[in-house]
Amino acid sequence: MSAQETPEEQPETATPDVPPAPTKSGISRRGLFGLAGAGVVGAGIGFSLDRFVLPPAASAQAGGTVYPFFAANQSGIVTPAQDRLHFASYDVADISRDELVTLLKDWSAAAALMTQGQQAGTYGATGGPYDAPPDDTGEALGLPASGLTITIGFGPSLFTNAAGADRFGIAAQRPAALVDLPHFPADMLQDALSGGDLCIQACSDDPQVAVHAIRNLSRIAFGRASIRWSQLGFGRTSSTSQAQATPRNLFGFKDGTANIKSEETDVVNGQVWASADDGAAWMAGGSYLVARKIRMTIETWDRTSLREQERVIGRTKGEGAPYSGGTEFTAPDFAALGAGGKPLIDAASHVRVAHPEQNSGAQLLRRGYNFVDGNDELGRLNAGLFFIAYQRDPRAQFIPIQMNLAKNDAMNEYIRHVGSGVFAVPPGASTGGYVGETLFGA
Repeated sequence: MSAQETPEEQPETATPDVPPAPTKSGISRRGLFGLAGAGVVGAGIGFSLDRFVLPPAASAQAGGTVYPFFAANQSGIVTPAQDRLHFASYDVADISRDELVTLLKDWSAAAALMTQGQQAGTYGATGGPYDAPPDDTGEALGLPASGLTITIGFGPSLFTNAAGADRFGIAAQRPAALVDLPHFPADMLQDALSGGDLCIQACSDDPQVAVHAIRNLSRIAFGRASIRWSQLGFGRTSSTSQAQATPRNLFGFKDGTANIKSEETDVVNGQVWASADDGAAWMAGGSYLVARKIRMTIETWDRTSLREQERVIGRTKGEGAPYSGGTEFTAPDFAALGAGGKPLIDAASHVRVAHPEQNSGAQLLRRGYNFVDGNDELGRLNAGLFFIAYQRDPRAQFIPIQMNLAKNDAMNEYIRHVGSGVFAVPPGASTGGYVGETLFGA
């Protein structure tokens, strides 16, 4: 729950290449595959033998913000943070390199449609062969794009798995920055909530649109990749644009006041985007995603005095101003002293420990979300923060920041980290191309 953040510049709108529409009598590859039966998937043939046939581009329905899928950078990083999230981590099956590339092409083709407010596949939810499964699951019919962004990432295990195998011939291309995260003090990570070969982050202002995206991409991956873990999120806990107001987390405090905004291009370029000079040329224009599921002990926090809550955070609960004075966006004065010569902003407060001054200037672009996953066996809310941060190099950013927080942050009394993942997020796909083409080739 760091007070860091960093956005990216919004890429210009691009539209997908549009091949000729299928003939009226034609059957989509998706339909042929459905008729072939599930056994074919186990053989690794995949959702389609080539690519989705993209229908003529259609404008999104009124009232829906539309972000491009084909662009220099993947959307969903510096894009103004939407209100809803469905995040999924996937394990890749025993498939070939070519089948993995086909999966990425299929995902990209479907994502290009859904982010424009269209249905997945050639025929969508209600067309095509009547005795074959539809191309789209249908729950987003009638809904606009709602600002949907789909962001795809590659985990360390995609390059070399736990057994040390280079399954797809890409071990030598693993970026040095894509490190396995260390064990931080007080980590209580669950294997079932951590890791993964691939990830997809679907953000939208409509929860059904985000869920629809993950559902369809998971369906497309059948036989080639399966969900390892996933997370629904609501109520963004960061602002990635100067036009956005600062939201609040489940502790009731404004979260992400100091996040880098997309308009701060110099900071974005220095802190978020990977460069060819970093050692992995195929990652230029990409970024590195760290996801952490952070359980909040809500009941304990709710019985804590307002004075103590504000001491822990280092800001006022109402205005969000630093305890050294001013308003929300006043820079904290860590040298300011109060009664008895004690710092006004406690030395262990979250604001102080997370501040770039305490972390060699390192910052993160945060895109976290609140979550409530029902209750635990003791009747306590299973709730907290699904932390997402983008950065240029986790070794210089997330890891030292989190190590400092894990050792010194007063907030540790009220939270525990239960899930974790790190992923290389490649640059955006070229028009008609696919995410990962810089690694695997066109």
